[in-house]
Amino acid sequence: MRFDAVVLAGGRGSRLGGVAKPEVTVGGRRLVDIALAAVSEAGRVVVVGDLPVPDGVLLTREDPPFGGPVAGLEAGLEALGVEAAPWTVVLASDLPDAEAAVAVLLDHVPTAHDGICLLDADGRLQWLLGCYRTEALRRRLADRGDPPLTAMYRLLEPLDLVGVQPSGASVDDLDTPEDAARWSATKGRVEW
Repeated sequence: MRFDAVVLAGGRGSRLGGVAKPEVTVGGRRLVDIALAAVSEAGRVVVVGDLPVPDGVLLTREDPPFGGPVAGLEAGLEALGVEAAPWTVVLASDLPDAEAAVAVLLDHVPTAHDGICLLDADGRLQWLLGCYRTEALRRRLADRGDPPLTAMYRLLEPLDLVGVQPSGASVDDLDTPEDAARWSATKGRVEW
């Protein structure tokens, strides 16, 4: 399967005390680097945010800055341009187990649907841990309405999506100091 990836790394990190979450380290690695490793098989990768990225990774910024994940997705797809792959992995940059989670995701991409998301412990789709038909994303962004939708779930819930259990991978993100403490206590040291 040919896919590109959009890594969303443009938030303020306000619930984590204003820390730039993509720069938080888990087990000595920046969260954004964990996300990039998770999508290393992508044809092209774009990071939406304001941080250093490795050579070969596209970097862009949502408009307005800190405009949220929908604005980030739109900026990422614009950076990929018209030659984008048929599928796009959309990935938050605050997932310490992104490599295992994306591996599960890519093992289950359905051919007859608009995409797939991993499910959290409550059975909810994790919109920022999904693989979507690129054209379906572009279509939804073009039909956002006026004023445009800004919530990712409102943008993506009309799509025909499949939810998949994470099969041992964690879909937990690091949003708060409590999240970081829980992860540190069980899986690997979190530092910022």
